[in-house]
This record gives sequence, structure tokens and C-alpha cells, in this order.
Amino acid sequence: MSTSRRVVVAGSFAALALSGCMVVPIAADGSPVYPTIAAGPYRTPAYATAPATAAVPSAPVPNVLQARLYPSNEIASRTGMLAGTVTNMMTGKGQFQLDLAGELLSGEATRVPGNERAGVASAYGSRGTYMNCEYRMTTPYQGTGTCKVSTGAQYQVHIGV
Repeated sequence: MSTSRRVVVAGSFAALALSGCMVVPIAADGSPVYPTIAAGPYRTPAYATAPATAAVPSAPVPNVLQARLYPSNEIASRTGMLAGTVTNMMTGKGQFQLDLAGELLSGEATRVPGNERAGVASAYGSRGTYMNCEYRMTTPYQGTGTCKVSTGAQYQVHIGV
């Protein structure tokens, strides 16, 4: 009698733990991905055609990318490699920031209209130093380009991991 009661309790617990759960795949933007079912004699479930009412669209989340700048001429080699960040606002614009020989340069990065992979970035420091960059993103999280500083230094930039 005791063994059958344990089996019933264990079975009830397993059924309770697994009931009411449903796995719904989501896309990169957080929206649910509904399965597509081919037309045929079977009825298409309601969840395959109607969006969930509980899904609430949200604003894009900014993503911080590391930027490494490697010297590409003699003037830049005096300073060496630089490191900075690009905060991608996921709107076609971003914030660009780096330390150049103790001077903080900050500015913005913008995608080129009509070319979602290409962009330009500009930064300016408190001592009057400025930097202009052109880049191309190979993925949403990686890219390469070139940067020129008002001092004549030139760098190759690598964005992302």
C-alpha cells in the first residue's frame, strides 16, 4: 500500500511540474517565432497564425562593442595600440569613446545612408585633438576600418570581439 501511494505522489508531482509549460522560440529582437505549418488536411493551430497578446514590443537595447586601434604609420606607432568603445544604440547611431595619450576623445558613429554596413565615426578631445574614422561592419557585432587623427597618426580599427 505504501509503495503504490509513493508512485501516485511521484506521478502527480511530475505531472504538476510539467503541466502548463510551453516553449516558444524567440527571434533576436525578442519577438516570438511562430512555426509555419504547410496547408493540408490538418487544421493549423491558432498559435501558429495569431501573435501572442502578451508580447510587448520593446525598444532596442544598446550594445557596447570594444574597439582596438592599431598604428598604421610612424606617428601612430609612437602612441601604440589604443582601446576604446563604441556603444551601438541599435538605431543607426552610436557613441564612440577612446583615450589618446591621456586625452579622452568622444563623439559619435553613424551608419552611411543607403549602406547599412558602412559608417563614419568622429571624436573630439578637450585639448582640441580630433579623430575621423570610416568603418564597415561585417556582422552586427564586428567590423573593421581606418582612423585618422589631427596629429597625422593613422590607425586600423577592429570593432567587436
